[in-house]
Amino acid sequence: MITQRLTALLPALLLALLALAPARPATAQQENVEEIVLDNGMKVLLFQRPGDPRVACGWIAKVGSANERPGITGLAHLFEHMMFKGTRTIGTKDIDRDLEIIAELDKVRAQLSEYQDELDRRERLGMIEDASDPAVRSPEHQALLDRFDQLLAEQKELLVDNEFDQIYTKAGGTGMNAGTSTDWTIYFINMPANKLELWFWMESDRLTNPIFRQFYSERDVVWEERRMRTDSTPTGQLDEEFDALFWKASPYSWQPIGWPSDLDRITREEALDFFGRNYSPNNLTAALVGDFDAAEAKKLAEKYFGRIPRSPVPPTPVRTFDPPQEGLKRFEGVAETRPTVRVRWHAFPVGHVDEPALQMMTELLNGKTGRLYKSLVEDSEVATSASSQLDARRYGGYVQLSGVAAPEHSPEEVERGLYAEIKKLQDTPVGERELQKVKNQVVADKARRLSNNFFILFQLLLYDGNGDWKDMFTEADKLLAVTPADIQRVAKTYFPMETRTIAIYRTKETDAAADPLWAKLTPEQQGMAGMMKQRLAAVTDPAQVEMMLGQFSAQAGAVPPDQKPVFDWVVSFLEKKLEELKAEGGDS
Repeated sequence: MITQRLTALLPALLLALLALAPARPATAQQENVEEIVLDNGMKVLLFQRPGDPRVACGWIAKVGSANERPGITGLAHLFEHMMFKGTRTIGTKDIDRDLEIIAELDKVRAQLSEYQDELDRRERLGMIEDASDPAVRSPEHQALLDRFDQLLAEQKELLVDNEFDQIYTKAGGTGMNAGTSTDWTIYFINMPANKLELWFWMESDRLTNPIFRQFYSERDVVWEERRMRTDSTPTGQLDEEFDALFWKASPYSWQPIGWPSDLDRITREEALDFFGRNYSPNNLTAALVGDFDAAEAKKLAEKYFGRIPRSPVPPTPVRTFDPPQEGLKRFEGVAETRPTVRVRWHAFPVGHVDEPALQMMTELLNGKTGRLYKSLVEDSEVATSASSQLDARRYGGYVQLSGVAAPEHSPEEVERGLYAEIKKLQDTPVGERELQKVKNQVVADKARRLSNNFFILFQLLLYDGNGDWKDMFTEADKLLAVTPADIQRVAKTYFPMETRTIAIYRTKETDAAADPLWAKLTPEQQGMAGMMKQRLAAVTDPAQVEMMLGQFSAQAGAVPPDQKPVFDWVVSFLEKKLEELKAEGGDS
Protein backbone atom coordinates (compact mmCIF):
# COMPACT_ATOMS: atom_id res chain seq x y z
CA MET A 1 0.00 0.00 0.00
CA ILE A 2 1.38 3.49 -1.04
CA THR A 3 1.59 6.41 1.40
CA GLN A 4 -0.39 9.63 1.07
CA ARG A 5 2.60 11.87 1.82
CA LEU A 6 5.28 12.14 -0.88
CA THR A 7 8.41 14.01 0.14
CA ALA A 8 11.82 14.94 -1.26
CA LEU A 9 14.91 16.66 0.09
CA LEU A 10 14.92 20.46 -0.02
CA PRO A 11 18.14 22.19 -1.17
CA ALA A 12 20.09 23.86 1.61
CA LEU A 13 19.92 27.23 -0.14
CA LEU A 14 16.13 27.20 -0.16
CA LEU A 15 16.12 26.31 3.53
CA ALA A 16 18.31 29.31 4.24
CA LEU A 17 16.00 31.62 2.31
CA LEU A 18 12.93 30.26 4.05
CA ALA A 19 14.48 30.98 7.43
CA LEU A 20 14.61 34.68 6.56
CA ALA A 21 11.11 35.23 5.18
CA PRO A 22 7.58 33.88 5.59
CA ALA A 23 6.83 30.91 3.35
CA ARG A 24 4.45 31.30 0.43
CA PRO A 25 2.38 28.69 -1.38
CA ALA A 26 3.71 26.78 -4.40
CA THR A 27 3.85 28.44 -7.80
CA ALA A 28 1.47 25.93 -9.40
CA GLN A 29 -1.93 27.59 -9.83
CA GLN A 30 -5.43 26.18 -9.53
CA GLU A 31 -6.32 27.78 -12.85
CA ASN A 32 -3.74 25.52 -14.54
CA VAL A 33 -6.11 22.60 -13.97
CA GLU A 34 -9.05 22.04 -16.30
CA GLU A 35 -11.87 19.93 -14.91
CA ILE A 36 -14.17 17.95 -17.20
CA VAL A 37 -17.21 15.98 -16.01
CA LEU A 38 -18.43 13.44 -18.56
CA ASP A 39 -22.09 12.57 -19.07
CA ASN A 40 -21.65 9.34 -17.07
CA GLY A 41 -20.37 11.35 -14.07
CA MET A 42 -16.65 10.57 -14.40
CA LYS A 43 -14.36 13.51 -13.61
CA VAL A 44 -11.20 14.15 -15.66
CA LEU A 45 -8.51 16.65 -14.58
CA LEU A 46 -6.06 18.05 -17.14
CA PHE A 47 -2.90 19.81 -15.94
CA GLN A 48 -0.63 20.94 -18.80
CA ARG A 49 3.05 21.42 -17.92
CA PRO A 50 5.16 22.08 -21.04
CA GLY A 51 8.63 20.65 -21.46
CA ASP A 52 8.39 16.98 -20.51
CA PRO A 53 7.51 14.51 -23.28
CA ARG A 54 6.22 12.03 -20.68
CA VAL A 55 2.79 12.39 -19.10
CA ALA A 56 1.84 11.19 -15.62
CA CYS A 57 -1.50 9.38 -16.02
CA GLY A 58 -3.76 7.92 -13.39
CA TRP A 59 -7.20 7.54 -11.88
CA ILE A 60 -8.66 7.03 -8.45
CA ALA A 61 -11.69 5.05 -7.32
CA LYS A 62 -13.24 6.54 -4.19
CA VAL A 63 -13.43 3.17 -2.52
CA GLY A 64 -11.24 1.45 0.03
CA SER A 65 -11.46 -0.93 2.93
CA ALA A 66 -13.88 1.43 4.72
CA ASN A 67 -16.48 0.49 2.09
CA GLU A 68 -16.24 -3.21 2.97
CA ARG A 69 -18.17 -5.09 5.65
CA PRO A 70 -17.36 -8.06 7.88
CA GLY A 71 -17.21 -11.09 5.63
CA ILE A 72 -15.59 -9.33 2.67
CA THR A 73 -12.71 -7.46 4.35
CA GLY A 74 -9.71 -7.18 2.03
CA LEU A 75 -11.91 -7.06 -1.08
CA ALA A 76 -10.93 -3.50 -2.11
CA HIS A 77 -7.27 -4.51 -2.03
CA LEU A 78 -8.00 -7.77 -3.84
CA PHE A 79 -9.63 -5.70 -6.58
CA GLU A 80 -6.44 -3.73 -6.98
CA HIS A 81 -4.80 -7.04 -7.96
CA MET A 82 -7.66 -8.21 -10.16
CA MET A 83 -7.64 -5.03 -12.25
CA PHE A 84 -4.33 -6.16 -13.78
CA LYS A 85 -5.64 -9.57 -14.87
CA GLY A 86 -6.91 -8.42 -18.23
CA THR A 87 -10.20 -8.06 -20.06
CA ARG A 88 -12.11 -9.90 -22.79
CA THR A 89 -9.37 -8.93 -25.26
CA ILE A 90 -6.29 -8.90 -23.02
CA GLY A 91 -4.83 -11.77 -21.02
CA THR A 92 -6.29 -14.88 -22.70
CA LYS A 93 -5.78 -17.06 -25.78
CA ASP A 94 -9.42 -18.27 -25.86
CA ILE A 95 -11.99 -16.01 -24.22
CA ASP A 96 -14.91 -18.41 -24.78
CA ARG A 97 -13.27 -21.34 -23.02
CA ASP A 98 -11.87 -18.95 -20.41
CA LEU A 99 -15.39 -17.79 -19.52
CA GLU A 100 -16.67 -21.39 -19.41
CA ILE A 101 -13.93 -22.31 -16.94
CA ILE A 102 -14.66 -19.25 -14.80
CA ALA A 103 -18.35 -20.21 -14.63
CA GLU A 104 -17.50 -23.78 -13.62
CA LEU A 105 -14.99 -22.56 -11.04
CA ASP A 106 -17.73 -20.44 -9.46
CA LYS A 107 -20.07 -23.45 -9.40
CA VAL A 108 -17.49 -25.77 -7.83
CA ARG A 109 -16.49 -23.10 -5.32
CA ALA A 110 -20.11 -22.73 -4.19
CA GLN A 111 -20.29 -26.50 -3.61
CA LEU A 112 -16.99 -26.45 -1.73
CA SER A 113 -18.30 -23.70 0.53
CA GLU A 114 -21.09 -25.98 1.72
CA TYR A 115 -18.59 -28.66 2.75
CA GLN A 116 -16.27 -26.10 4.35
CA ASP A 117 -19.13 -24.48 6.29
CA GLU A 118 -19.94 -27.86 7.84
CA LEU A 119 -16.30 -28.46 8.80
CA ASP A 120 -16.10 -24.99 10.32
CA ARG A 121 -19.21 -25.75 12.37
CA ARG A 122 -17.71 -29.01 13.63
CA GLU A 123 -14.48 -27.25 14.57
CA ARG A 124 -16.37 -24.57 16.55
CA LEU A 125 -18.17 -27.31 18.49
CA GLY A 126 -14.93 -29.17 19.25
CA MET A 127 -15.86 -32.18 17.14
CA ILE A 128 -12.66 -31.81 15.06
CA GLU A 129 -9.44 -29.96 15.82
CA ASP A 130 -8.71 -28.31 12.46
CA ALA A 131 -11.26 -27.70 9.69
CA SER A 132 -8.43 -27.29 7.17
CA ASP A 133 -6.92 -30.73 7.87
CA PRO A 134 -7.26 -32.90 4.71
CA ALA A 135 -7.90 -35.93 6.91
CA VAL A 136 -11.35 -34.62 7.96
CA ARG A 137 -12.63 -34.17 4.40
CA SER A 138 -15.12 -36.54 2.85
CA PRO A 139 -14.27 -38.24 -0.48
CA GLU A 140 -16.84 -36.01 -2.20
CA HIS A 141 -15.21 -32.90 -0.73
CA GLN A 142 -11.77 -33.99 -1.88
CA ALA A 143 -13.07 -34.82 -5.35
CA LEU A 144 -14.42 -31.28 -5.69
CA LEU A 145 -11.07 -29.85 -4.61
CA ASP A 146 -9.31 -31.99 -7.22
CA ARG A 147 -11.73 -30.80 -9.90
CA PHE A 148 -11.16 -27.21 -8.83
CA ASP A 149 -7.39 -27.63 -9.19
CA GLN A 150 -7.85 -29.22 -12.64
CA LEU A 151 -9.88 -26.23 -13.81
CA LEU A 152 -7.25 -23.80 -12.51
CA ALA A 153 -4.53 -25.73 -14.35
CA GLU A 154 -6.53 -25.69 -17.58
CA GLN A 155 -7.20 -21.98 -17.26
CA LYS A 156 -3.51 -21.30 -16.66
CA GLU A 157 -2.73 -22.79 -20.08
CA LEU A 158 -5.09 -20.26 -21.67
CA LEU A 159 -3.60 -17.22 -19.98
CA VAL A 160 -1.17 -14.70 -21.44
CA ASP A 161 0.70 -13.77 -18.28
CA ASN A 162 1.18 -10.05 -17.58
CA GLU A 163 -0.13 -9.04 -21.02
CA PHE A 164 -1.59 -5.85 -19.57
CA ASP A 165 1.87 -4.80 -18.37
CA GLN A 166 3.58 -5.99 -21.56
CA ILE A 167 1.39 -3.82 -23.80
CA TYR A 168 2.23 -0.72 -21.78
CA THR A 169 5.94 -1.55 -21.56
CA LYS A 170 6.26 -2.05 -25.33
CA ALA A 171 4.64 1.36 -25.83
CA GLY A 172 7.14 3.06 -23.50
CA GLY A 173 5.04 3.12 -20.35
CA THR A 174 6.94 3.04 -17.06
CA GLY A 175 6.19 2.86 -13.35
CA MET A 176 2.79 1.20 -13.65
CA ASN A 177 1.42 0.42 -10.21
CA ALA A 178 -1.54 0.81 -7.88
CA GLY A 179 -2.33 1.14 -4.20
CA THR A 180 -5.24 0.70 -1.80
CA SER A 181 -5.99 2.63 1.37
CA THR A 182 -8.92 2.74 3.76
CA ASP A 183 -10.68 5.34 1.56
CA TRP A 184 -9.47 5.01 -2.02
CA THR A 185 -7.74 2.86 -4.65
CA ILE A 186 -5.37 4.51 -7.12
CA TYR A 187 -3.86 3.39 -10.45
CA PHE A 188 -1.02 5.20 -12.22
CA ILE A 189 1.66 5.08 -14.93
CA ASN A 190 3.99 7.40 -16.88
CA MET A 191 3.30 7.42 -20.62
CA PRO A 192 4.89 9.01 -23.69
CA ALA A 193 2.72 11.93 -24.81
CA ASN A 194 2.15 10.30 -28.21
CA LYS A 195 0.70 7.16 -26.58
CA LEU A 196 -2.12 8.77 -24.62
CA GLU A 197 -4.82 7.16 -26.74
CA LEU A 198 -3.46 3.74 -25.74
CA TRP A 199 -3.77 4.72 -22.07
CA PHE A 200 -7.35 5.91 -22.49
CA TRP A 201 -8.29 2.70 -24.32
CA MET A 202 -6.52 0.36 -21.87
CA GLU A 203 -7.96 1.96 -18.76
CA SER A 204 -11.49 2.24 -20.15
CA ASP A 205 -11.31 -1.38 -21.33
CA ARG A 206 -10.51 -2.74 -17.89
CA LEU A 207 -13.30 -0.62 -16.40
CA THR A 208 -15.83 -1.64 -19.05
CA ASN A 209 -14.89 -5.28 -19.71
CA PRO A 210 -13.27 -6.73 -16.59
CA ILE A 211 -13.10 -10.52 -16.40
CA PHE A 212 -11.50 -11.07 -12.97
CA ARG A 213 -9.91 -14.29 -14.14
CA GLN A 214 -7.63 -16.05 -11.65
CA PHE A 215 -9.86 -14.68 -8.88
CA TYR A 216 -9.43 -17.66 -6.56
CA SER A 217 -5.72 -18.15 -7.20
CA GLU A 218 -5.08 -14.41 -6.75
CA ARG A 219 -6.51 -14.68 -3.25
CA ASP A 220 -3.47 -16.84 -2.49
CA VAL A 221 -1.21 -14.04 -3.74
CA VAL A 222 -2.93 -11.61 -1.40
CA TRP A 223 -2.54 -14.15 1.40
CA GLU A 224 1.19 -14.20 0.76
CA GLU A 225 1.28 -10.40 0.76
CA ARG A 226 -0.46 -10.44 4.12
CA ARG A 227 2.10 -12.88 5.48
CA MET A 228 4.94 -10.66 4.26
CA ARG A 229 3.55 -7.29 5.38
CA THR A 230 1.66 -8.22 8.54
CA ASP A 231 2.16 -11.71 9.88
CA SER A 232 5.94 -11.89 9.40
CA THR A 233 6.94 -8.36 10.42
CA PRO A 234 7.92 -7.69 14.04
CA THR A 235 4.91 -5.56 14.97
CA GLY A 236 2.48 -6.22 12.09
CA GLN A 237 -0.04 -8.23 14.07
CA LEU A 238 0.29 -5.96 17.11
CA ASP A 239 -0.45 -2.92 14.92
CA GLU A 240 -3.51 -4.74 13.61
CA GLU A 241 -4.66 -5.43 17.19
CA PHE A 242 -4.09 -1.78 18.13
CA ASP A 243 -6.22 -0.55 15.21
CA ALA A 244 -9.02 -2.95 16.14
CA LEU A 245 -8.91 -1.68 19.74
CA PHE A 246 -8.83 2.01 18.83
CA TRP A 247 -11.67 1.95 16.28
CA LYS A 248 -14.67 0.57 18.15
CA ALA A 249 -17.34 0.47 15.42
CA SER A 250 -15.75 2.10 12.37
CA PRO A 251 -14.65 -0.03 9.38
CA TYR A 252 -11.22 1.51 9.98
CA SER A 253 -10.90 -1.20 12.64
CA TRP A 254 -9.53 -3.58 9.98
CA GLN A 255 -6.64 -2.85 7.66
CA PRO A 256 -6.90 -2.88 3.84
CA ILE A 257 -5.18 -6.28 3.70
CA GLY A 258 -8.29 -7.78 5.36
CA TRP A 259 -8.88 -10.53 7.91
CA PRO A 260 -7.52 -14.02 7.04
CA SER A 261 -10.87 -15.79 7.36
CA ASP A 262 -12.46 -13.39 4.87
CA LEU A 263 -9.66 -13.76 2.34
CA ASP A 264 -10.36 -17.50 2.32
CA ARG A 265 -14.08 -17.22 1.68
CA ILE A 266 -14.78 -14.17 -0.52
CA THR A 267 -16.66 -15.24 -3.66
CA ARG A 268 -16.40 -13.87 -7.18
CA GLU A 269 -20.12 -13.00 -7.06
CA GLU A 270 -19.49 -10.77 -4.04
CA ALA A 271 -16.57 -9.21 -5.87
CA LEU A 272 -18.65 -8.45 -8.98
CA ASP A 273 -21.31 -6.74 -6.87
CA PHE A 274 -18.63 -4.68 -5.09
CA PHE A 275 -17.11 -3.67 -8.42
CA GLY A 276 -20.46 -2.73 -9.96
CA ARG A 277 -21.25 -0.38 -7.09
CA ASN A 278 -17.89 1.20 -6.43
CA TYR A 279 -16.13 1.32 -9.80
CA SER A 280 -18.98 3.18 -11.46
CA PRO A 281 -17.70 6.23 -13.42
CA ASN A 282 -19.49 8.65 -11.08
CA ASN A 283 -17.16 7.35 -8.34
CA LEU A 284 -13.96 7.83 -10.37
CA THR A 285 -11.57 10.71 -11.10
CA ALA A 286 -8.83 10.54 -13.76
CA ALA A 287 -5.96 12.98 -14.28
CA LEU A 288 -3.19 13.80 -16.76
CA VAL A 289 -0.17 15.93 -15.85
CA GLY A 290 2.48 16.88 -18.42
CA ASP A 291 3.02 18.17 -21.92
CA PHE A 292 0.01 17.10 -23.97
CA ASP A 293 -2.67 18.57 -26.22
CA ALA A 294 -5.64 19.39 -23.97
CA ALA A 295 -8.18 19.51 -26.81
CA GLU A 296 -7.12 16.07 -28.01
CA ALA A 297 -7.15 14.72 -24.44
CA LYS A 298 -10.75 15.90 -24.00
CA LYS A 299 -11.82 14.11 -27.18
CA LEU A 300 -10.11 10.92 -26.03
CA ALA A 301 -11.71 11.17 -22.59
CA GLU A 302 -15.17 11.49 -24.10
CA LYS A 303 -14.53 8.71 -26.62
CA TYR A 304 -13.15 6.14 -24.20
CA PHE A 305 -14.06 7.06 -20.62
CA GLY A 306 -17.43 8.34 -21.79
CA ARG A 307 -18.40 4.82 -22.93
CA ILE A 308 -18.12 3.34 -19.40
CA PRO A 309 -21.69 2.63 -18.27
CA ARG A 310 -22.87 4.22 -15.05
CA SER A 311 -24.05 1.71 -12.45
CA PRO A 312 -27.79 1.73 -11.61
CA VAL A 313 -26.91 1.23 -7.92
CA PRO A 314 -25.06 3.88 -5.89
CA PRO A 315 -21.58 3.35 -4.38
CA THR A 316 -21.53 1.46 -1.10
CA PRO A 317 -22.20 4.03 1.64
CA VAL A 318 -20.29 4.12 4.92
CA ARG A 319 -22.88 4.22 7.68
CA THR A 320 -21.03 2.96 10.75
CA PHE A 321 -18.98 5.45 12.74
CA ASP A 322 -17.31 5.34 16.12
CA PRO A 323 -19.35 6.68 19.03
CA PRO A 324 -17.46 8.90 21.50
CA GLN A 325 -14.88 6.92 23.46
CA GLU A 326 -15.99 6.67 27.10
CA GLY A 327 -12.81 5.50 28.80
CA LEU A 328 -9.10 4.83 28.63
CA LYS A 329 -7.90 1.80 26.61
CA ARG A 330 -4.48 0.22 27.10
CA PHE A 331 -2.90 -2.52 24.99
CA GLU A 332 0.40 -4.34 25.57
CA GLY A 333 2.28 -6.79 23.39
CA VAL A 334 5.69 -8.43 23.06
CA ALA A 335 7.62 -8.49 19.79
CA GLU A 336 11.05 -8.40 18.19
CA THR A 337 11.19 -4.64 18.54
CA ARG A 338 12.58 -2.04 20.85
CA PRO A 339 10.35 -0.88 23.73
CA THR A 340 7.81 1.43 22.11
CA VAL A 341 4.78 3.45 23.19
CA ARG A 342 2.01 4.84 20.98
CA VAL A 343 -0.79 7.05 22.27
CA ARG A 344 -3.84 7.93 20.17
CA TRP A 345 -6.73 10.31 20.51
CA HIS A 346 -9.75 10.51 18.19
CA ALA A 347 -9.76 13.60 15.97
CA PHE A 348 -11.87 14.35 12.86
CA PRO A 349 -12.26 13.63 9.12
CA VAL A 350 -10.15 15.31 6.46
CA GLY A 351 -11.33 18.84 5.63
CA HIS A 352 -12.43 19.68 9.19
CA VAL A 353 -12.09 23.36 10.15
CA ASP A 354 -9.56 22.46 12.87
CA GLU A 355 -7.34 20.42 10.56
CA PRO A 356 -4.83 23.22 9.77
CA ALA A 357 -4.34 24.09 13.45
CA LEU A 358 -3.95 20.47 14.57
CA GLN A 359 -1.61 19.74 11.68
CA MET A 360 0.59 22.67 12.67
CA MET A 361 0.52 21.48 16.29
CA THR A 362 1.71 18.00 15.36
CA GLU A 363 4.42 19.51 13.15
CA LEU A 364 5.65 21.59 16.10
CA LEU A 365 6.13 18.35 17.97
CA ASN A 366 7.50 16.27 15.08
CA GLY A 367 10.91 15.79 13.47
CA LYS A 368 14.44 16.18 14.78
CA THR A 369 13.88 19.90 15.28
CA GLY A 370 10.51 19.33 16.97
CA ARG A 371 9.66 19.56 20.63
CA LEU A 372 9.30 15.82 21.23
CA TYR A 373 12.77 14.99 19.93
CA LYS A 374 14.39 17.87 21.78
CA SER A 375 12.71 17.01 25.08
CA LEU A 376 12.70 13.21 25.10
CA VAL A 377 15.80 12.39 23.05
CA GLU A 378 18.22 15.28 23.56
CA ASP A 379 17.30 16.65 27.00
CA SER A 380 15.96 13.84 29.20
CA GLU A 381 17.43 11.06 27.00
CA VAL A 382 14.58 8.68 27.87
CA ALA A 383 13.92 7.95 24.17
CA THR A 384 15.89 7.28 21.01
CA SER A 385 13.13 8.65 18.79
CA ALA A 386 9.81 10.43 19.19
CA SER A 387 7.20 11.61 16.71
CA SER A 388 3.66 12.89 16.24
CA GLN A 389 1.14 12.29 13.47
CA LEU A 390 -2.25 13.61 12.38
CA ASP A 391 -4.10 11.00 10.34
CA ALA A 392 -7.28 12.62 8.96
CA ARG A 393 -9.31 10.28 6.75
CA ARG A 394 -12.61 10.65 4.94
CA TYR A 395 -14.77 9.34 7.79
CA GLY A 396 -12.66 9.97 10.88
CA GLY A 397 -9.13 10.51 12.10
CA TYR A 398 -6.71 10.47 14.98
CA VAL A 399 -3.63 12.10 16.48
CA GLN A 400 -0.84 9.77 17.54
CA LEU A 401 2.25 10.44 19.64
CA SER A 402 4.99 7.80 19.62
CA GLY A 403 8.34 7.15 21.18
CA VAL A 404 10.99 4.42 21.42
CA ALA A 405 12.55 3.97 24.85
CA ALA A 406 16.30 4.39 25.24
CA PRO A 407 18.34 1.62 26.92
CA GLU A 408 17.72 1.49 30.67
CA HIS A 409 14.46 3.42 30.25
CA SER A 410 10.88 2.18 29.98
CA PRO A 411 8.02 2.95 27.57
CA GLU A 412 6.12 4.36 30.56
CA GLU A 413 8.81 7.02 31.03
CA VAL A 414 8.50 7.95 27.36
CA GLU A 415 4.72 8.04 27.72
CA ARG A 416 4.94 10.54 30.58
CA GLY A 417 7.28 12.68 28.50
CA LEU A 418 4.77 12.76 25.62
CA TYR A 419 2.02 14.01 27.93
CA ALA A 420 4.32 16.68 29.36
CA GLU A 421 4.79 18.22 25.92
CA ILE A 422 1.04 18.31 25.29
CA LYS A 423 0.59 20.02 28.67
CA LYS A 424 3.09 22.72 27.69
CA LEU A 425 1.13 23.48 24.54
CA GLN A 426 -2.09 23.66 26.54
CA ASP A 427 -0.65 25.99 29.18
CA THR A 428 1.63 28.30 27.15
CA PRO A 429 1.06 29.75 23.66
CA VAL A 430 3.79 28.84 21.19
CA GLY A 431 6.12 31.67 20.19
CA GLU A 432 5.61 33.42 16.86
CA ARG A 433 9.18 32.72 15.73
CA GLU A 434 8.96 29.00 16.49
CA LEU A 435 5.59 28.77 14.75
CA GLN A 436 6.84 30.63 11.68
CA LYS A 437 9.80 28.28 11.35
CA VAL A 438 7.46 25.28 11.30
CA LYS A 439 5.16 27.00 8.81
CA ASN A 440 8.14 27.52 6.52
CA GLN A 441 9.03 23.84 6.67
CA VAL A 442 5.49 22.56 6.12
CA VAL A 443 4.66 24.87 3.23
CA ALA A 444 8.04 24.19 1.59
CA ASP A 445 7.26 20.48 1.73
CA LYS A 446 3.94 21.10 0.01
CA ALA A 447 5.72 23.20 -2.61
CA ARG A 448 8.04 20.30 -3.41
CA ARG A 449 5.03 18.12 -4.07
CA LEU A 450 3.94 20.53 -6.80
CA SER A 451 7.27 20.53 -8.64
CA ASN A 452 7.06 17.18 -10.40
CA ASN A 453 4.48 15.73 -12.79
CA PHE A 454 4.17 12.49 -10.89
CA PHE A 455 3.81 14.20 -7.50
CA ILE A 456 1.21 16.60 -8.90
CA LEU A 457 -0.77 13.67 -10.33
CA PHE A 458 -0.80 11.98 -6.94
CA GLN A 459 -1.87 15.11 -5.12
CA LEU A 460 -4.67 15.88 -7.58
CA LEU A 461 -6.08 12.39 -7.28
CA LEU A 462 -5.62 11.99 -3.52
CA TYR A 463 -7.12 15.36 -2.68
CA ASP A 464 -10.07 14.63 -4.94
CA GLY A 465 -10.39 11.15 -3.51
CA ASN A 466 -10.64 12.64 -0.03
CA GLY A 467 -12.83 15.59 -0.95
CA ASP A 468 -11.87 18.18 -3.58
CA TRP A 469 -8.71 18.55 -5.69
CA LYS A 470 -8.88 22.35 -5.29
CA ASP A 471 -7.88 21.96 -1.64
CA MET A 472 -4.31 21.19 -2.67
CA PHE A 473 -3.95 24.80 -3.84
CA THR A 474 -5.64 26.44 -0.84
CA GLU A 475 -4.23 24.32 1.99
CA ALA A 476 -0.99 26.29 2.28
CA ASP A 477 -2.78 29.56 2.94
CA LYS A 478 -4.88 27.89 5.64
CA LEU A 479 -1.72 26.63 7.34
CA LEU A 480 -0.07 30.04 7.14
CA ALA A 481 -3.12 31.57 8.84
CA VAL A 482 -2.83 29.39 11.96
CA THR A 483 -2.13 31.43 15.11
CA PRO A 484 -0.62 30.51 18.50
CA ALA A 485 -4.12 30.82 19.97
CA ASP A 486 -5.43 28.27 17.44
CA ILE A 487 -2.75 25.78 18.47
CA GLN A 488 -3.42 26.27 22.17
CA ARG A 489 -7.15 25.77 21.56
CA VAL A 490 -6.78 22.46 19.69
CA ALA A 491 -4.23 21.25 22.26
CA LYS A 492 -6.89 21.77 24.93
CA THR A 493 -9.68 20.27 22.82
CA TYR A 494 -8.38 17.02 21.34
CA PHE A 495 -6.26 15.48 24.11
CA PRO A 496 -8.51 14.46 27.03
CA MET A 497 -6.55 12.12 29.27
CA GLU A 498 -9.62 10.00 30.06
CA THR A 499 -10.12 8.92 26.40
CA ARG A 500 -6.61 7.91 25.39
CA THR A 501 -5.78 4.63 23.68
CA ILE A 502 -2.27 3.44 24.54
CA ALA A 503 -0.18 0.67 22.99
CA ILE A 504 3.06 -0.51 24.59
CA TYR A 505 5.30 -2.94 22.72
CA ARG A 506 7.90 -4.64 24.88
CA THR A 507 11.00 -6.41 23.64
CA LYS A 508 11.46 -10.16 23.62
CA GLU A 509 14.51 -10.09 25.85
CA THR A 510 15.98 -13.34 24.60
CA ASP A 511 15.81 -12.22 20.99
CA ALA A 512 17.37 -8.84 21.77
CA ALA A 513 20.20 -10.47 23.72
CA ALA A 514 20.87 -13.01 20.98
CA ASP A 515 20.89 -10.38 18.21
CA PRO A 516 22.37 -7.03 19.37
CA LEU A 517 22.29 -5.62 15.82
CA TRP A 518 18.53 -6.19 15.72
CA ALA A 519 18.12 -4.37 19.03
CA LYS A 520 19.75 -1.27 17.49
CA LEU A 521 17.14 -0.98 14.74
CA THR A 522 14.21 1.42 14.98
CA PRO A 523 10.72 -0.13 14.70
CA GLU A 524 10.49 1.04 11.07
CA GLN A 525 13.89 -0.50 10.29
CA GLN A 526 12.88 -3.71 12.03
CA GLY A 527 9.81 -3.88 9.83
CA MET A 528 11.98 -3.57 6.72
CA ALA A 529 14.51 -6.09 8.03
CA GLY A 530 11.72 -8.50 8.97
CA MET A 531 10.41 -8.54 5.39
CA MET A 532 13.93 -9.21 4.08
CA LYS A 533 14.41 -11.96 6.69
CA GLN A 534 11.24 -13.64 5.44
CA ARG A 535 12.51 -13.65 1.87
CA LEU A 536 16.06 -14.69 2.73
CA ALA A 537 14.88 -17.55 4.92
CA ALA A 538 13.77 -19.43 1.78
CA VAL A 539 17.31 -19.41 0.29
CA THR A 540 18.95 -22.77 1.00
CA ASP A 541 21.84 -22.83 -1.51
CA PRO A 542 25.18 -21.85 0.12
CA ALA A 543 26.52 -20.64 -3.23
CA GLN A 544 23.57 -18.29 -3.62
CA VAL A 545 24.07 -16.91 -0.11
CA GLU A 546 27.78 -16.34 -0.86
CA MET A 547 26.83 -14.50 -4.05
CA MET A 548 24.42 -12.27 -2.06
CA LEU A 549 27.13 -11.48 0.46
CA GLY A 550 29.47 -10.49 -2.37
CA GLN A 551 26.82 -8.19 -3.84
CA PHE A 552 26.21 -6.57 -0.45
CA SER A 553 29.95 -6.02 0.07
CA ALA A 554 30.20 -4.31 -3.31
CA GLN A 555 27.36 -1.93 -2.38
CA ALA A 556 28.54 -1.13 1.14
CA GLY A 557 29.98 2.27 0.24
CA ALA A 558 26.75 3.47 -1.38
CA VAL A 559 24.42 2.75 1.55
CA PRO A 560 22.76 5.91 2.98
CA PRO A 561 23.72 6.47 6.63
CA ASP A 562 20.14 6.16 7.87
CA GLN A 563 19.87 2.68 6.30
CA LYS A 564 23.30 1.44 7.44
CA PRO A 565 21.90 -0.38 10.53
CA VAL A 566 19.52 -2.40 8.32
CA PHE A 567 22.36 -3.13 5.88
CA ASP A 568 24.63 -4.34 8.69
CA TRP A 569 21.89 -6.56 10.10
CA VAL A 570 21.23 -8.19 6.70
CA VAL A 571 24.94 -8.88 6.18
CA SER A 572 25.14 -10.43 9.66
CA PHE A 573 22.04 -12.54 8.99
CA LEU A 574 23.52 -13.82 5.71
CA GLU A 575 26.85 -14.62 7.33
CA LYS A 576 25.14 -16.66 10.06
CA LYS A 577 22.95 -18.39 7.49
CA LEU A 578 25.97 -19.32 5.40
CA GLU A 579 27.68 -20.84 8.43
CA GLU A 580 24.57 -22.89 9.22
CA LEU A 581 24.18 -24.12 5.62
CA LYS A 582 27.85 -25.14 5.40
CA ALA A 583 27.57 -26.94 8.74
CA GLU A 584 24.54 -28.84 7.50
CA GLY A 585 26.39 -29.76 4.33
CA GLY A 586 29.39 -30.97 6.35
CA ASP A 587 27.17 -33.14 8.53
CA SER A 588 25.73 -34.84 5.48
